[in-house]
Amino acid sequence: MPWRRTGRDLGRKGVRKSCMRAEDAEDSLRMTSEGVGGARDDAYALRLAVGAAAGGPRAAPSYHRACPSALDARAVHGSSCAMIDPDTLPAEPLPRLLAVMAALRDPADGCPWDLEQTWATIAPYTIEEAYEVADAIARSAWNEVPGELGDLLLQVVYFAQMGREEERFDFGDIARIAAEKMILRHPHVFGTERIADEAAQNAAWEVQKATERRARGETRVLDGVAIALPALSRALKLQNRAARVGFDWPDEAGVMDKIVEEAGELAEVARDGDAGRIEDEAGDLLFAVVNLARRLGVDPEAALRRTNAKFERRFAAVEDELGARGRAPAQSDLPEMDAIWAEVKAREKSD
Repeated sequence: MPWRRTGRDLGRKGVRKSCMRAEDAEDSLRMTSEGVGGARDDAYALRLAVGAAAGGPRAAPSYHRACPSALDARAVHGSSCAMIDPDTLPAEPLPRLLAVMAALRDPADGCPWDLEQTWATIAPYTIEEAYEVADAIARSAWNEVPGELGDLLLQVVYFAQMGREEERFDFGDIARIAAEKMILRHPHVFGTERIADEAAQNAAWEVQKATERRARGETRVLDGVAIALPALSRALKLQNRAARVGFDWPDEAGVMDKIVEEAGELAEVARDGDAGRIEDEAGDLLFAVVNLARRLGVDPEAALRRTNAKFERRFAAVEDELGARGRAPAQSDLPEMDAIWAEVKAREKSD
């Protein structure tokens, strides 16, 4: 069935003031059904659509963050459309999730908050959710990992739904591209090539990725390194790319000398008080430190996260000790807190 939108009279917040016709609902949800690549039963979609248009009994769903209830939204905007019964959604997890998102974004009966979201407003949530996955794993909070991964998957489903609405792509396209990319990058698994070891696999992987970048018109060595990456991670990727073509320090000693040089330059401009130059030199120093970490086989993001955690842990111990003395940090002074810090550090190292 070709892509098409159903005609709808939308209110200011995207919630239609009059219920859509059953045949329009039927067409709308059939498109969602097709977007799963045949994985869901069309009967589910048709039951959901026709039931919603017919005004049958509906249980109020609970929505995710910042989303007002559909019942409240309809009270505000004057819609008389019925709520969606979760029991009419597909039972299989992935088709169910896709159907939930289609319902949230439905122009007639969806959630006002979800309807107002755009590519730009959802992108920050995607980054946030990815970090929450990493945080749960770092804490070995395995009971939290499925939920955090679900939150991250929801962002992908969100983008897939918006892509479908704009007739750009759907979830099936996303999954297909990911699968084909992995097949292409693993000819030793899905083909006849033989890879001797991990180093050879990494080299072959980079060659394949370079081929893909050239196909996208990215011809320069540093093309395609995502600008939105955290600065330390992006610095590492830029340095790795440059190193692959020979633009690298011959040894770690040279990088250490560079760090000393950059620290001296930062100290010099700090005395002058020029904010712009201070920022430049601070960036140069950080970039050099990333280079040293790279040369030593350390992920700078992981190293800094570990140090952040260490600082939090030790400062909490300082607060606890001050509390035992009947004071808060604001009621203490640097010499006292520094002495407690030294004690905490010594205890950690002796354990």
